[in-house]
Order: sequence, then structure tokens, then C-alpha cells
Amino acid sequence: MAGYVQVLTTVDDEEKGVALAQGIVEARLAACVQVVGPITSVYRWEGAVEQAREWQLLIKTTCDRFGELEAYIKANHGYDTPEIIATPIVAGSAEYLSWIGAETR
Repeated sequence: MAGYVQVLTTVDDEEKGVALAQGIVEARLAACVQVVGPITSVYRWEGAVEQAREWQLLIKTTCDRFGELEAYIKANHGYDTPEIIATPIVAGSAEYLSWIGAETR
């Protein structure tokens, strides 16, 4: 069941997250995006420890679409350095994975 990934990014506003998710799905860069939050992120940025309220986007797509998805996120994200992490989906229902493939063609 290779060839599928879940991509993670975060945004600082729920409406921005929904808009980014909508654009990603409309462009067929992912079959599904879940906007989860709010969450609290603690991170080091420019030498200081920061804390922020964010919304997490869980993006389901194929490995083939990752490059275009990454470019889309960078072009449409408000952060200087957006989090973009892809994790392989090592197993899942055949029907769901097939749906991801069909919706990202």
C-alpha cells in the first residue's frame, strides 16, 4: 500500500486553515484535509521560545502529488517557514486509499 502520505502543516487562524484546505482539495492536490484545533504549539524561533495558538491541517494525498502540494502550501501560506511534513501511510483500507488516488488525479 505504498504511494500515499499524510502531510501536516499549521496555520494561525481557523478561517485561513479552511481556505487553505479548500484550495488544496479544489486543485486536486489532496483528497481530504482535516482542520484540527485549536492546538498550542511551543517552538524556538529566531532565538526565543515562542508559544502560539494554531490549527493543524492533516492532508491526505499521494506521493506523486507531494511536490505540487508543497509548492501550493508555500505560495498560499502566511508563515515565512511553514511546517510541511509528509508521513508515509504504511497501511489503510484499500477502498480509502483508492479514493485518495482517484480524487488526486
